[in-house]
Amino acid sequence: MANVYDSANQLAEDLKLSQQFQDLKKSYDMLKLDPMGYALFQQFQTLQMSLQQKQMAGQEVTEQDVQPLQDLSSKMQNIDAIKDLMAKEQAMSTVMDDLNRIISAPIAELYQDSTSQSGDQQAAK
Repeated sequence: MANVYDSANQLAEDLKLSQQFQDLKKSYDMLKLDPMGYALFQQFQTLQMSLQQKQMAGQEVTEQDVQPLQDLSSKMQNIDAIKDLMAKEQAMSTVMDDLNRIISAPIAELYQDSTSQSGDQQAAK
């Protein structure tokens, strides 16, 4: 029987070697060389995390909560290093979405098979 955790660990190592990850890492390293841009990025991440935690705790996220995040986002759009990082994150996100789809395929196929079989059984009645 295959050990999926070994496969997942190998996939994580392979991911580090991918072009998308290397591009993301390089972009992040470049952002860290820009003190102002990096500070804004860290503020954004901290604020975003606190809003996500609030939401996960079942608390309402108000417009007042979101406004500082939107203000930071506007400031960040003028910084090339952050724009580049966001583009690289998008490319990495596409890879992650593809991997998730591939990994989830057996489960989707399982349910698809059971749905079509139950439909076949009902049609036979």
